[in-house]
Amino acid sequence: MSPILHFSDPAPDVVEDRPALSRAIGAPPLRLTAERYSADSGALSMGDWECEPGAWRIAFHDGRHEFFQVISGRLRIVDTAGNAREFGPGEAGVIPAGFIGTFEVLERVCKRYVMVDRP
Repeated sequence: MSPILHFSDPAPDVVEDRPALSRAIGAPPLRLTAERYSADSGALSMGDWECEPGAWRIAFHDGRHEFFQVISGRLRIVDTAGNAREFGPGEAGVIPAGFIGTFEVLERVCKRYVMVDRP
C-alpha cells in the first residue's frame, strides 16, 4: 500500500515534451509533466503540468477524461464548433472523453490534473 500523497511533497522528475509537429499550431511549445500518482496500470494519473505559450490540436479517445485546475497562467480550449472556454488561476474544468478541438496556452500555465483513461 502506498503512503498518503501530499502535493506539497517534492515533485518527481519532470518529463519534457512538445506536441507533435503534425498537431502543433505554430511552433510546438515546451511542456513539463511531473506525474505524482499513477494506479491501475496507468488508467488513473495525477500530477502537475506546465507549458509555455502555444497551441495544438487535441483529440481524446472515448475512454479518456481529464479534470484540471489552473494554478497559474491562462489557457483556452476550443471545440470543433468554435466554442471557447478560458481558465485562469483557481479555475477548474473537465475535458470530456471524445473531445476534439484546440488547446491553447495564452500565458505560461501551471495546472494540476487528474486523468482517467479507460479502454
